[in-house]
Amino acid sequence: NMTENVRWGILGTAKIALEHVVPGMRKPPYNRHIEIAAIASRDVQRAQAAASQLAIPKAYGSYEQLLADADIDAVYIPLPNHLHVPLSIKVLEAGKHVLCEKPLGLSSKEAQLLVEAGKKYPHLKLMEAFMYRHHPQWQRARQLVREGGIGTLDTIQTFFSYCLDDPDNVRNRPEYGGGGLLDIGCYAISLSRFLFEAEPDRVFGTVRCDANLGVDELVSAVMKFGSGTSTFTCGTRIQRYQSVHIFGTTGRVEIEIPFNAPTDRPCRLWHETENGLDEVEFDICDHYGIQGELFSQAILENTPVPTPIEDGVANLKVIEAVVRSEKTGGWESVWCESHGHEVSDCSISPTKT
Repeated sequence: NMTENVRWGILGTAKIALEHVVPGMRKPPYNRHIEIAAIASRDVQRAQAAASQLAIPKAYGSYEQLLADADIDAVYIPLPNHLHVPLSIKVLEAGKHVLCEKPLGLSSKEAQLLVEAGKKYPHLKLMEAFMYRHHPQWQRARQLVREGGIGTLDTIQTFFSYCLDDPDNVRNRPEYGGGGLLDIGCYAISLSRFLFEAEPDRVFGTVRCDANLGVDELVSAVMKFGSGTSTFTCGTRIQRYQSVHIFGTTGRVEIEIPFNAPTDRPCRLWHETENGLDEVEFDICDHYGIQGELFSQAILENTPVPTPIEDGVANLKVIEAVVRSEKTGGWESVWCESHGHEVSDCSISPTKT
């Protein structure tokens, strides 16, 4: 007997929320069961500015006020990484569903706390907002791999980078879970696990940190999946670029714009086999909108969310293995239980004193 609409509250005024997620969720046809009802910031003026910019009915000057609002069903969290777990748990305790930005937490250990909290509220939906997975281009890529469209999946090569020098940006602050690995390297790991439909056996990684900021700025890694591999490089001080190449025994798939898929024009994927090159074009769509729609449907129909929350913990375990590998100089098992290494610990180079 739930209302026809899921009434959403937005916890924070991050750019991703204002420019991508909220507009995406409001687009037809994704908005059929979505109502953006409130937005909160710790600064009431920022909340009011965002609310008027996006015509959101309610603006709150604290996160607690939004959580206390009985007219909110679900909450989207676009806050800095270090706030993901504590605030997601508060949202669950307030009796609301949670869609939380990636990465789930600062470490697999911290993220596991959220998984445990979620088990206490089985009626509430909880998902990590890795929006790329819901895009038709990624659904097609996975289908092609699953159905033998490139033979047996052999290897994936991913590159993802941008240039960000601002020392005050949360992505450059270690205490906020900054660094390229948690921000964009997580995509390379996620998509590899998504396509191989397995966890890597072991990883080898090299991590270069910025000596002044104490966050990773260049990471390269090899992940071994059975007899296959996946390699990636992510960087935050180099030219902005992104690519994913997927190779199998009889073909390959390439996605033109894998992560920041444009929402104003069609997207393309190339599927090449011995029979030639097939270009697949996808209608204009918005992966943030699709994500919001799928999550809202799971709430209304009380069905499982598209990506189980445990996936976020598994992804962080791989990230931690990459960081351990830099420290040990060798291959690291992903399921190593030495939880002593926090991802945010960039002590492999002198950190800011």
